[in-house]
Amino acid sequence: MTDPTTGPTRAAAQWLADFAAALARGDIDAAVSLFEADSYWRDLVAFTWNLRTQEGAGAIRAMLQARLADTQPTAFALEGEATEADGVVDAWFGFETRVARGRGHLRLRNGKAWTLLTTMTELKGFEEKTGDNRIKGAEHGVHKGRKNWLEKRRDEEAALGYTEQPEVVIIGGGQGGIALGARLRRLGVPTIIVERNAKAGDSWRKRYKSLCLHDPVWYDHLPYMPFPDDWPVFAPKDKIGDWLEMYTKIMELNYWSSTNATKARFDEATQRWEVQVEREGKPVTLRPKQLVFALGVSGYPNVPKVAGAENFLGDQHHSSQHPGPEAYAGKKCVVLGSNNSAHDICAALWEHGADVTMVQRSSTHIAPSQSLMELALGGLYSEQAVKSGIDHHKGDLIFASVPYKIMHTFHIPVYEEMKKRDADLYARLEKAGFLLDFGVDGSGLFMKYLRRGSGYYIDVGASELVANGSIHLKSGVNIERVNERSVTLTDGTELPADLLVYATGYGSMNGWLADLISPETADKVGKCWGLGSDTPKDPGPWEGELRNMWKPTQVPQLWFHGGNLHQSRHYSQFLALQLKARMEGIDTPVYELAASHHKR
Repeated sequence: MTDPTTGPTRAAAQWLADFAAALARGDIDAAVSLFEADSYWRDLVAFTWNLRTQEGAGAIRAMLQARLADTQPTAFALEGEATEADGVVDAWFGFETRVARGRGHLRLRNGKAWTLLTTMTELKGFEEKTGDNRIKGAEHGVHKGRKNWLEKRRDEEAALGYTEQPEVVIIGGGQGGIALGARLRRLGVPTIIVERNAKAGDSWRKRYKSLCLHDPVWYDHLPYMPFPDDWPVFAPKDKIGDWLEMYTKIMELNYWSSTNATKARFDEATQRWEVQVEREGKPVTLRPKQLVFALGVSGYPNVPKVAGAENFLGDQHHSSQHPGPEAYAGKKCVVLGSNNSAHDICAALWEHGADVTMVQRSSTHIAPSQSLMELALGGLYSEQAVKSGIDHHKGDLIFASVPYKIMHTFHIPVYEEMKKRDADLYARLEKAGFLLDFGVDGSGLFMKYLRRGSGYYIDVGASELVANGSIHLKSGVNIERVNERSVTLTDGTELPADLLVYATGYGSMNGWLADLISPETADKVGKCWGLGSDTPKDPGPWEGELRNMWKPTQVPQLWFHGGNLHQSRHYSQFLALQLKARMEGIDTPVYELAASHHKR
């Protein structure tokens, strides 16, 4: 317990002063002695030019031995007052390195660091032109041949990709590509976003009719421009689509819609990518230095190969292609899967008078939306959090300050409470035959999301329909064979079917590389997403960070960006700074580039 006579602010200030002094004199032993034996230093770019968590004193020592002399950290200063709860002191601080400014978070136990977060916030000499540094926009005075803003903007659009080459090409113009594009625009990095859809936001508009965000609005803001304060808590898909479309215009992104990337190769001679695209049917070759894949959390849809599928006389499609429920009133519908999309689609079909059966192959975690908001997200992302001084920027950093190695221990109590709060629903689901789980270690939804990106449903109503039998359920089985007008399950049951939906998820993001670049490149990068937790669908070894996300990969000048709206917003900052540094010729020695252990 921290000595109550000193108080948390004084304890944090003393630790920070000791740490800064040890680093300044290059005394790595003294710096490491300030950490607990079981401690964690998570660095987002500032020290490592990587996203990297040093776990334990040995790893912290090794990183400092490799990076301290080059990083030259200085100007450590406490921000505001530290707080203390349950013997843990929480404190915020600012700092600088030789080339950048940063912000950090510290947790102390018994006077020593338990967790340390360091993040790069801006590069010195390449700051965003905001506040006092904003551009004037107008040229006062009289100038012959002057071009106004619109003419300059049209000149830029006409030149970039044709007579001038971009520094960065982002393949994928959904929320991830748009958020990163906005960051790069503010940093002055010439960027083209390539999107196959006709308009920004179409990746949302084209999904099934009932789709709404399952995450609350406070979690979902885009960079620089938060949603209005009357924006719905759970935004409907078309409203999000319109917001993304307007955002690309307001942020002046070079957004190439109706454009398909068809092939890419790295030119060793020029050290640039050669990306072949078709823009509105016309071939264009782009030659960026950096290539970013921003295609969500996943790769291609997983469509199972089921015997007899080619003979089915009804409609069958993957959930990503599901048009909505309107055509299926009075029809027999079978949905294979039991995660978010499966539940949403089943509920919408039931609402429109269809006879729906969910086929659940394996257990699923159910998190009722209200409980999730109050127990898991409310402390960081809610109206109450904002009123208590935690906006989404601060919430993002608090979230990021918890090392993945111990994150499950923060979540287990949340889901223990959820089990109690929603015991009646869970009991009725199990009575209906639904296979429930809370993750292998009881850590619930978000750890499942990080480890495998699947295996859960945020309940916004469909679970009640399963519990009361309105949505029929066949659990612990799979589809063995598809017949002309029915499906046969592995337990021998035959279900009549006019519609068959495969809500069966997606492959790894690097699957896109196999077709666009080469299978060898895809395999060199390796699997994307997951922590190496050695839990279902997340094979070891332990990685400590999400595989290949927002950081250098085994293929130079090739990057991945994605995740939910929160991750797209938060981690786009760090990817943008890495790309800007490379454009400006700043030396970026990557500490401990992650190895590739798995292919696709």
